[in-house]
Amino acid sequence: MFFDENGNITIQKLIQYPNDDYNKLRKEALKCERCKLRQSCKQVVMGEGSLENKIMFIGEGPGANEDKLGRPFVGKAGKLLNKIFDVVNIERKDVYITNIIKCRPPNNRTPSISEAKACMPILKSEIELLDPKVIITLGSTALKYLVDREMAITRNRGEWIERGKYYILPTFHPAYLLRNPNAKKSVWRDFKLISKAVERINELKNNGKL
Repeated sequence: MFFDENGNITIQKLIQYPNDDYNKLRKEALKCERCKLRQSCKQVVMGEGSLENKIMFIGEGPGANEDKLGRPFVGKAGKLLNKIFDVVNIERKDVYITNIIKCRPPNNRTPSISEAKACMPILKSEIELLDPKVIITLGSTALKYLVDREMAITRNRGEWIERGKYYILPTFHPAYLLRNPNAKKSVWRDFKLISKAVERINELKNNGKL
């Protein structure tokens, strides 16, 4: 579990990455070889997007297209995520998108706990750098590893979870929607909530309260 009940980050500081400069963080992260996943993938895939708008999407890990291009969510699932953004009037460039792990697991399997723990210092610095108000977990793995391993995406999807100063909303991963199109209605409801959160954050920023 990444966050405790008070929103404190609980992972051990096995290594400290820069948390005050994205370019420095990216440079250090791209050199990571802390687990065996780096041996089988093409490259480390860092998060991308706005560092200012306080909203963060966290998925599971890179797939084949992400590994090839070095960007998160650029395959079929990423294209579907972009379509969802368009429907709810969210600009992809206005949010930050990343993953629990930054290297593609063989055959896109679920990352192990030890692999996630090895990679989480990078995620920790991403979160500290962005200081997000809203975190969207995409899929079961992100929910379990970040919030509570006893939670289930089918049960907790669409429910706001408060962890200290963070408001976390779990929803289905776009890859799940490709396999289960009937779930799109549920995700549509979730993204309407997300859109309202984005609007509220922008309102606070415009009023100088954020």
